[in-house]
Amino acid sequence: MLLTPPPQSPNFAAMPREKPPSTLHAFTVLAPTSAAWIDAVRSDFDAFLRDHAACERKASATAMTLASHYRDKEELVTEMVDLACEELHHFRKVYAFIVTRGGQLGEDTKDRYVRELLGLARRAPEVYLLDRLLVAGVIEARGCERFGLLAASLEPELAAFYGEFARSEGRHAGLFVRLAKRYYDEPQVDARLAELFAAEAPIVQSLPLRAALH
Repeated sequence: MLLTPPPQSPNFAAMPREKPPSTLHAFTVLAPTSAAWIDAVRSDFDAFLRDHAACERKASATAMTLASHYRDKEELVTEMVDLACEELHHFRKVYAFIVTRGGQLGEDTKDRYVRELLGLARRAPEVYLLDRLLVAGVIEARGCERFGLLAASLEPELAAFYGEFARSEGRHAGLFVRLAKRYYDEPQVDARLAELFAAEAPIVQSLPLRAALH
């Protein structure tokens, strides 16, 4: 079956518009993804789509959880509500693609990569929000890197589809770091972000190769 993207999805007025590229945060993951991962995705692209849809759905839920837990922080709540809507829109686009290929959503499974990164979050009340935001930013940065690889490696018809996802993940990574700097000192944020990127590298390198985002 060809890896062909679905027809252009309709625009929904309630969904947030794309923000300009200037909102991207310029940082990268420390452990580049290998070409073998791309081969794994190509070998079972339908499984990858099911996992991609699950990631978008979970990202939307995470944003709403943050909005609910930190309802006293208006800027964070506003940004997370917008993000939740955007991620749900992305879920809808991937689901539409799955349907055009005759597929259906996959089972709800745990993501080892995300679980191990969340395990790095310190539980002390004064730093827990910082770590939650920065862990989310690191996850988005990895998504940006991997979607970008797909945009460059899959057939031309899919380049725009996954290029759009890569740009969105990059913006989201920058958003989480910006919010962290809204509530914490910049040197503290930068130091902790560097620590989390360093910790993320061996985690992602230990993952089995499979047709999944992580």
